[in-house]
Amino acid sequence: MSHCHDEHAGHGHGGHDHHEHDHSDDITPAIQHSLYQHINFDAINTMNEASPGSGKAIVKKTWAERLQEEPELASDADEQIIINVPFTGQVKLHSILLRSSPSAAAPRTLKVFLNREDVDFEAAEELAPAQAFELSQTSEVQELPVKRALFGKVQRLVLFFEDNFGADGDGEEEVTRLSYLGFKGEWMPLGRAPTNILYEAAPNPNDHALKGTGINQVGSGIGGRGGGEGA
Repeated sequence: MSHCHDEHAGHGHGGHDHHEHDHSDDITPAIQHSLYQHINFDAINTMNEASPGSGKAIVKKTWAERLQEEPELASDADEQIIINVPFTGQVKLHSILLRSSPSAAAPRTLKVFLNREDVDFEAAEELAPAQAFELSQTSEVQELPVKRALFGKVQRLVLFFEDNFGADGDGEEEVTRLSYLGFKGEWMPLGRAPTNILYEAAPNPNDHALKGTGINQVGSGIGGRGGGEGA
């Protein structure tokens, strides 16, 4: 359990100190607040990934797999990466978890946008993010607490990794590498509106009969209030 101390240190740095735990502290807080099961994995979209599907693959890693080196997301044409992560409902985001490395390929600046589907690299450079983070060159999992007042109704996150630590050196490092990406927070169903949409997507014949749309076709008007004849 060599990560126990590091995990405690990470929580403390983010202002989210937990009560004293036994060695299960590595797992318990993450599992309690993990949004893993509420991510729409099939709809994750990554721009400028060298290997197709690698962005989705690092989000699909479970908390238990967070320290595994592979699969890894590496950028392609240059050092910038955009990852679109949609959720299956509405999320109150608490923090973003990521792991890179101590190398020059570690991302340095992360800008986060909310509930947008139109963010490409040009837009990401021009738009004001909901929050920006300066990241660390480390192989430890970094926990990035968000401003909760701004992240209370999240349905989609757009993560723009703008540069890496190679830019501080000789400028030769054009590949950004990430090996784990996760999220902590609270999930909520989307509420009444999506329920109505789903209801109309699978219409109830009796509902349409009551609305006067095809009463004669949807069962006869005789015994319409409860007759067993249509059964």
